[in-house]
Amino acid sequence: MTGDQRDLIRYRMERAGETLQEARLMLEHGHLHGAANRIYYACFYATVALLLTQGLSSPKHSGVMALFNRHFVKEGIVPVEMGKFYSRAFDHRLVSDCGKAIELREEDTKADLEKAQEFIAHIESLLQSI
Repeated sequence: MTGDQRDLIRYRMERAGETLQEARLMLEHGHLHGAANRIYYACFYATVALLLTQGLSSPKHSGVMALFNRHFVKEGIVPVEMGKFYSRAFDHRLVSDCGKAIELREEDTKADLEKAQEFIAHIESLLQSI
């Protein structure tokens, strides 16, 4: 792995942390749709960082998800439950951002925030072992 790749991985993980904090602030102020968006993006940035360790990338969110599932979830590196959570966070973000009428519940969004923290922490631990 080159120094540039390491720098990009580090940058993506910093963005994941910042974005998770944004989600927390939005949730505290009752902005559930914004929080759902930031929860997904925090996980997305961490996922992109993990994919970079294998020289993988995709210009599409669905492609990132497919690569993540194929190379990390199906291989048992990331638990299946975390793969399912990432997919659900993607769905919540997509529905929320596209203006479809869904009602997010505060307790569900709080639970998603906690799961996002676990998701990112798991990826951080994987990155430390690489």
